Amino acid sequence: MTDTTALFTPHAFAGLELSNRLVLAPMTRTSAQDDGQVHFDMVDYYRDFARGNFSLLITEGIYTDEAFSQGYANQPGLANQAQQDSWRPVVDAVHQQGGRIIAQLMHAGAQTQHNRFKDEVVAPSESRASGEMLSFYGGSGPFPLAREISEAEIHEAIAGFATSARRAKEAGFDGIELHGANGYLIHQFISERFNQRDDAWGGDAIARLAFPLAVIRSVREAVGADFAIGMRLSQGTVTEPELTWQGGPDKARERFAKLMEAGLDFLHLTGSDVDAPAFPEIDDERERSLSLTALAAQVRSEKAAEVSLITNGNVASVAKAQAALQHADLVAIGRSALANHDWPKRVQRGTCLTEFDFSMLSPLATLANEEDWRIANDKPANCEGRC
Repeated sequence: MTDTTALFTPHAFAGLELSNRLVLAPMTRTSAQDDGQVHFDMVDYYRDFARGNFSLLITEGIYTDEAFSQGYANQPGLANQAQQDSWRPVVDAVHQQGGRIIAQLMHAGAQTQHNRFKDEVVAPSESRASGEMLSFYGGSGPFPLAREISEAEIHEAIAGFATSARRAKEAGFDGIELHGANGYLIHQFISERFNQRDDAWGGDAIARLAFPLAVIRSVREAVGADFAIGMRLSQGTVTEPELTWQGGPDKARERFAKLMEAGLDFLHLTGSDVDAPAFPEIDDERERSLSLTALAAQVRSEKAAEVSLITNGNVASVAKAQAALQHADLVAIGRSALANHDWPKRVQRGTCLTEFDFSMLSPLATLANEEDWRIANDKPANCEGRC
């Protein structure tokens, strides 16, 4: 049997004591109620992963305000008291199983597919997300043209992140993750692809961090020092996974340094693969081999920063999860976790892992479709000794 000791050693950050290094990655499930309140099926869904021994769960993206932040139909929110209250049973269910749970806060920006509050879409600059809306999230056709967000609306968006973070704390969550990846609003401000502003919110690769840094400051003020705050980062977007950051490895290191100095408790790096080179097109062979997580780890070491690193991307095997700990403290598992809600328990027992099947997300990435697939294929979410 493979030695899995490293995966099952404890880890702590921001006052959170985790029993192992395995994290449930955030995944869009489009299964909330129409009004953004949690559906009762979501209680069982998140409980199942905690029962399966994931020490930390990161929720699907939660919209932050009743303006431009919603990205999908049946997306959960933390924008009002009713939505806040609806999350309490989820949080309690996870805690009862000994797990910890972090709310991922998301503003869709130009990648909006559905918004019940607004008929228009905003982005740092007038732009359109490339490609087609995602059918398994209920979209079809090209993304709408986003208009440039105004100065007042920028401050409203920042306030939305802060208020929803406070609501997350009041609902009992153990922390929040700011969604700065995959082409959503925070990522759009970082990217020259969406941000051509010439004011205080635009500029060069480092100046474009103004918005995420303002969000971090505002959220920290709202929740205090005793609540975990992190940010998820990627280079690519949902529809353009091949994109890389402007400025190569050196500018990437500068970005990481600025974000670590801002007081984040963790950074969550994601991409198509955990060990994929971040900048495969550059000439320097040594630099070319480094993953995004490896670059962040270098900065953390140089700055002696007290920030934990989570890595994510196509982790479908035990060997890959263990290798990912070379540069990261925690490994977030997505699609393989959908196929195996008890991934950690199966690994500990030496039980086989069910291979992820895209049919689980067809025709929609809902909890109901996942359950239908399991029944049809006799693949229980929790093996309990039977595979």
